[in-house]
Amino acid sequence: MMKSKLKWKRISRNTVYDLVTILHMALPLPLKRVTLRSQFLCMIFPNSGKIDISIVIGGNEMKVENKYEYYLRELREALPLVESFDVMERNFSIGDHDATIFFVDGLVKTSGMQWILAHLLTIAKKDVDRATSAELFIKYNMPFLDSLVESKIDMILKHIFAGLVPIVIDGFDEVMIIDAREYPARGVEEPSKEKSLRGAKDGFTEGFMTNIALIRRHIRDKNLIFEAHMVGTSSRTDVAVTYIKGIADDKVVKSIRQRIDDIQVDTLTVGEQSLVELFMQQNKKKSDWFNPFPKVRYTQRPDVVAAHVSEGKIAIIVDNTPTVILLPVGIFDFVQDVDDYYFPLVTGNYFRLLRILNMIAIIFMTPVYLLMAEGYIPTFEMLGFIIPDTNYAIPLFWQFILLEIAIDALKLASLNTPDSLGMSLSVIGALILGEFSVQSGWFIPQTILCMAVMALASFTQPSIELGYAIKFVRIAMLIGVAIYGFYGAGIAFVLGLVVLASTKTLMDTSYLYPLFPLNAKALKRLIFRTRK
Repeated sequence: MMKSKLKWKRISRNTVYDLVTILHMALPLPLKRVTLRSQFLCMIFPNSGKIDISIVIGGNEMKVENKYEYYLRELREALPLVESFDVMERNFSIGDHDATIFFVDGLVKTSGMQWILAHLLTIAKKDVDRATSAELFIKYNMPFLDSLVESKIDMILKHIFAGLVPIVIDGFDEVMIIDAREYPARGVEEPSKEKSLRGAKDGFTEGFMTNIALIRRHIRDKNLIFEAHMVGTSSRTDVAVTYIKGIADDKVVKSIRQRIDDIQVDTLTVGEQSLVELFMQQNKKKSDWFNPFPKVRYTQRPDVVAAHVSEGKIAIIVDNTPTVILLPVGIFDFVQDVDDYYFPLVTGNYFRLLRILNMIAIIFMTPVYLLMAEGYIPTFEMLGFIIPDTNYAIPLFWQFILLEIAIDALKLASLNTPDSLGMSLSVIGALILGEFSVQSGWFIPQTILCMAVMALASFTQPSIELGYAIKFVRIAMLIGVAIYGFYGAGIAFVLGLVVLASTKTLMDTSYLYPLFPLNAKALKRLIFRTRK
């Protein structure tokens, strides 16, 4: 080993650690050995190109570890290499330098990693030695699209469990990260809840980058911004705030950014819904938990997100879920649907008018029928056939309540029924629950007809959350009719309006905008399909 003594210089004991740090940053090669005796310093450069560090003061020696050994020790201690069979380590050599990679089997594209390893094994020693830093090694020797360097252990661990592959090479102070991930994912297909008669047939998946790419395909604008965030100390869930710079409200963007950064939670248990509930906790309004009206809009269609973002809305993409959050939204944002814009102006307005009329119908249909049947509202002779003229075993109020519960129970049953048995369930629901319930005297045909029409009309509402909010208002009106007749229904409806008017969006803005505060132009654009 060749030793080259540098110029001696007296130093203080209190500055030993600072001196080692300065040398470590200043020398072009990674330090491996520095010897300090009698408060005098001498550095040793072996032929290997690596330098050990050892400090001896008063006979006591302190060793500063080689970075390669440091990274290996820390990563091996942090990773469950023995307990978990899918977390793996692979050792090899690059140009006579020891190298190690860590990866999660199943999150890494096997064919891609084989090609990467084959390339790394062909790198010559001279090509490794001429790179004095990890950045230069990537520049000279790694022709891969996504490569970066990292020195923090927690960030390296985060990259590993995200599917990236860290490469630790002896002689370099930083770890090189290669993006060779491939997540298990289903194909891009149209969401079953948001089918359209015309237009695009793609939909979001559970893949984070796939969803971002789908939005970018619709909006090829340099001002389209995807801000990356991470939520959850354990789950480390990727979250992207999406907006168009110059169109979106900067105050709203800043508020959402701050809210996400302030979240302190272990894991996002159920993805986007957990994130929305955390936003509601930040508002510190207990009334929000009992308010059925939705504060955000959910969608699984890239074209819907692109349309709302182009209008100034903010979209939040959460990893591992095909549902994207849109905000801020008010009650009038829910009367729009994608089919309104894929058809001519007249047809689109007809669809929207039909949706609004159906919304009104599903609120008032059963309460108004109960008022008519109980004699609180006079009935015209031509409508006399809808009034029951026979005795029934169960009061009309309880018939409607039982049918409300039965319809929701059938919906839940259909979600858990295999496709091969779906037709059988429909037959059972139609024959047994319908025909037999009428013949047995439990229900009358009029109540079943009302609930059937109401159930079909409710499917015209694209938002499931708003559909259940309307349902709760309708049930409250039925209870009001049963208790206090016409005035009870009126009181329940007014209470529903009060709750609606007092509702605030997650950004603490008016839920009734653009009706209150009034913006006639924006209100017209939401109620009617316009050319612009």
